[in-house]
Amino acid sequence: ITGENYSVGDASEKFSIQSISKVLSLAKAFQLVGNDLWKRVDVEPSGNPFNHLSLLELEDGIPRNPLINSGAIVIADVLLSHLKNPKEDFLNFVRELTHDETISYNEEIAESERVTGFNNYAAANLLKAYGNLHNKVEDVLDFYFHQCSIMMDCRQLTNAFFVFAHKGKCLKDVQHLTSSQVKRINAIMLTCGFYDEAGEFAFEVGLPGKSGVGGGIVALLPHCFTIATWAPALNPKGNSYLGMQALEQFTTKTKLSIF
Repeated sequence: ITGENYSVGDASEKFSIQSISKVLSLAKAFQLVGNDLWKRVDVEPSGNPFNHLSLLELEDGIPRNPLINSGAIVIADVLLSHLKNPKEDFLNFVRELTHDETISYNEEIAESERVTGFNNYAAANLLKAYGNLHNKVEDVLDFYFHQCSIMMDCRQLTNAFFVFAHKGKCLKDVQHLTSSQVKRINAIMLTCGFYDEAGEFAFEVGLPGKSGVGGGIVALLPHCFTIATWAPALNPKGNSYLGMQALEQFTTKTKLSIF
């Protein structure tokens, strides 16, 4: 952890971070409400695709973890309840982590998510029916669609996740999270960050990380480094095909993993 940055290929190409944003929203919610967060969302792997709803009904509206869609929607609801200007305040939090004021939402992508996000509307309404959504469904999903639309490149993504490799301190050495909170977020990334391919990622790569359907993957080795890849082609589980391969090769050749 030195703040130095190394890149190859299209590292400056921006893409929507999509589900990678769930880790950042989780961090902000955990910062705001502490362990009360776990009364509304669990920390267990689901073993199902990211948009699956069957377990949500079986478990009385408590999502299995905050990195599946239903869990991230609950986290969005928490942020709406605790931030004065939710979208602006959350974006400022991400900018603080990256030390980059240029990071922004992509309104076109957010609108596209709103028009096509039928499964997310179903999840939000089911959460509302079980009393686990306190704000209006439309408002919660508007925030959620915007967080997924955040645009970053690989450099910015590694900077954003520096806080999880550095005991809760961002690039500017500001303490945003406790080391205990970081430990828990990293554990959730390891067990839940790749949906029903989380075990495969742990087996092949051996790092906590998170993927997004925009083709991005970010991973980290605590106290050592963060690493991000971007390759838009996805495998059947919704994770970047080449990104998974690149990270497996990286940890195998360098022998750098948590195991």
